[in-house]
Amino acid sequence: MSMGSEVFRIRGKWRAAPRVCLGFALLIAFETGCQRGPRDHLDFRLQVGDLLFQDLDGSPFYDAIEKVTQGYQGAHLTHVGMVVQDSSGKLAVLDAALEGVQLTSVEEFLGQSRDEDGNPKVLVGRLTPEYQSLIPAAVQMAIALLGKPYDSVFDIENDSYYCSELIHVVFQKANQGIPLFEVRPMTFVDPDTGKTFPAWTDYFNELAIPIPEGQPGLNPGGMSRSPALRIVHAYGRPEGSNSGNLAK
Repeated sequence: MSMGSEVFRIRGKWRAAPRVCLGFALLIAFETGCQRGPRDHLDFRLQVGDLLFQDLDGSPFYDAIEKVTQGYQGAHLTHVGMVVQDSSGKLAVLDAALEGVQLTSVEEFLGQSRDEDGNPKVLVGRLTPEYQSLIPAAVQMAIALLGKPYDSVFDIENDSYYCSELIHVVFQKANQGIPLFEVRPMTFVDPDTGKTFPAWTDYFNELAIPIPEGQPGLNPGGMSRSPALRIVHAYGRPEGSNSGNLAK
């Protein structure tokens, strides 16, 4: 299902929603490419454990998230998945979506959003050498979570997962309980008005739970800026990206 048309149902009402990462609007504003041509993509090879940071469109939730967070070099990044091997040995993307923790083909994942030149709005993050040894255990744990529900309430202590939470949890466990990615207070407040974004107000009202303002969480933009990884490839240009080469 394409990102722009995705909906979910709460208390009998259908609502447009982001494909995955809803709970990552953080209090901090992250500081955070050059256009990649077809040849660049042919030469680049994904590796197991790579993180695919994606700029998805088509929802007021994404607009709210992008307004209070920034990704690598200013990129608007609202989703993240991890490259793994499927049962046949083919590379696939494991991510947490509204359907739950799932496997998606690389082609489908890359095709979910494209820039004005038709290239996927995806940046590839690769762990630095000192953390590469964590990947096999993290991947194994992530695969064991397939089928777990989506974390619609953004609680990092429950047994359901939003996209950046999933990545955080498996790498923290692989790293003997030491977080690899920084957890920060979430915010759902529009910095221009000082009030909660209407989309979030409606969302949490439908769930009949308090807005988890200030509770710990993560987001794809913040993860993309982690010193534990490098951006090694840009399939296209996410919105908000600064000029220059996006890949280090």
